[in-house]
Amino acid sequence: MQLFYTPDIDPSHSQYFLTEEESKHCIRVLRLENGSEVQLVDGKGGFYTAIIQDAHPKRTILQINSLISSFNKRNHYLHIAMAPTKNIERMEWFLEKATEIGIDEISPIICQRSERKEVKTDRLNKIITSAIKQSVKAYHPVLNEPMSFNQLLAKPFEGQKFIAHCEKSDKTNLRAELMPQGSYLILIGPEGDFTPNEIDDALQNGFKAITLGESRLRTETAALEACFEVNFLNRG
Repeated sequence: MQLFYTPDIDPSHSQYFLTEEESKHCIRVLRLENGSEVQLVDGKGGFYTAIIQDAHPKRTILQINSLISSFNKRNHYLHIAMAPTKNIERMEWFLEKATEIGIDEISPIICQRSERKEVKTDRLNKIITSAIKQSVKAYHPVLNEPMSFNQLLAKPFEGQKFIAHCEKSDKTNLRAELMPQGSYLILIGPEGDFTPNEIDDALQNGFKAITLGESRLRTETAALEACFEVNFLNRG
């Protein structure tokens, strides 16, 4: 299967022109020819099957043959807000694996103990795009611009809200609290964890404190563990 990400595709049109970058990859790298079948995803649930009409390395023309809407749509919505890791490659690893497993929205949050204050979302979005193509996903997770912890708390969210932290206090686990087929927002802190004040602020804003096990996990590992647990608990 040769899959291309085409976010600007119009489902009402019978033809689509690949961008110059995708055309070059299609013709020069993959060496596809006229008559070759390809698949397209628009990032909004559309999964298309198309045939190459004109195998041009700068402007390949495709004939759209079929469309599946809401392709492999999951039965829940997962938003993970995490502090960016000091080594950005660890956050890149998380984004790749979480996209493969299943996630809808990611928010980098700047906390009091954050070691990284800036994030280049353009590069991170490219990693997400590569991951949806590799794992044949029709939905492209939303990557928000970095925001402060308090900005995240102030944003409205309809669903269950959790904060994972390492402080010794009353905590539950996702299995005990998660309501299947719902919407979830999970906060994951920096390597030094959330501060007590941040935890208190989250609890006062409707978040429930959770544990992700007995081990002390790195930020990206904790975020991926939360992603896996949510998807596992929502399996039919």
